[in-house]
Amino acid sequence: MVKHIIIWKLKEEYSAEEKEAIKQGIKEGLEGLKGRIPGLCSIEVITEGLASSNGDLMLDSAFADEAALKGYSVHPEHVAVANGKVRPFTAQRSCFDFEV
Repeated sequence: MVKHIIIWKLKEEYSAEEKEAIKQGIKEGLEGLKGRIPGLCSIEVITEGLASSNGDLMLDSAFADEAALKGYSVHPEHVAVANGKVRPFTAQRSCFDFEV
């Protein structure tokens, strides 16, 4: 199994209310991919971190293997969510992938 962890920082130009709406849109979009992409075992977006966090939200996902993760990255449904709900609103992205 492969874990795929992403931490995003939203663009500073948004108000607190806008950021909450953006985070909910990202959460709904990405979590809506469950059961739709081969090899995607689990997917969860955490939108409420502790004050000590330096990111605004986190993706915690698991894939059957590295090939499934690569397939997810180019799957049209994932690309549509990434291009429509994530990339336009994020300033920074950190990724950590590992085998468990």
